[in-house]
Amino acid sequence: MVKRPIQPTIWGFTPKAESLNGRLAMLGFTLSIVIELFTGQGVLRFLRLL
Repeated sequence: MVKRPIQPTIWGFTPKAESLNGRLAMLGFTLSIVIELFTGQGVLRFLRLL
């Protein structure tokens, strides 16, 4: 089997960056649900954006 050399990544699309992005997205989604449950308002209404 011939292994190809690993190409350097550009624009930050690395497995570590993508894992961090996914974890922060899950945290934000969870916090938005918690805010909605405790206040009875959506996140945008809670932040007074609507």
